[in-house]
Amino acid sequence: MICCKRVYEPTEDADGYRVLVDRLWPRGLSKDRLQHDAWLRELAPSTELRRAFGHRANAFEAFSQGYRRELAAHPEHWQGLLARAGAGRVTLLYAARDRERNNARALQAFLEDELDRRGASSSPVCYAGEL
Repeated sequence: MICCKRVYEPTEDADGYRVLVDRLWPRGLSKDRLQHDAWLRELAPSTELRRAFGHRANAFEAFSQGYRRELAAHPEHWQGLLARAGAGRVTLLYAARDRERNNARALQAFLEDELDRRGASSSPVCYAGEL
């Protein structure tokens, strides 16, 4: 299961593996105050894409599509996180004010699509004994 949470919200036991997915460290939060298991900067959108988005609601769809292209080009950055999400709860931490239109939500959708896509294999070997 993959969840998203602002870095400024309290930590909960149910958060599971907590990973910061922003390229920049959150403002006003010291590094020793944020309870997290990892900071995966390489998972964040490129600076160019982030600036083009500018946290404008009407630009979120284009941002999400561009971000998906960036992620697809570098599976080595997210495959480990995908494996963790397949085994337990992962909470993607972000600093943006908009709780619905941010890089963590776009990453969550991408990872969930990947989990669904990898769910059942269509290999003929998998059907052995079922015919």
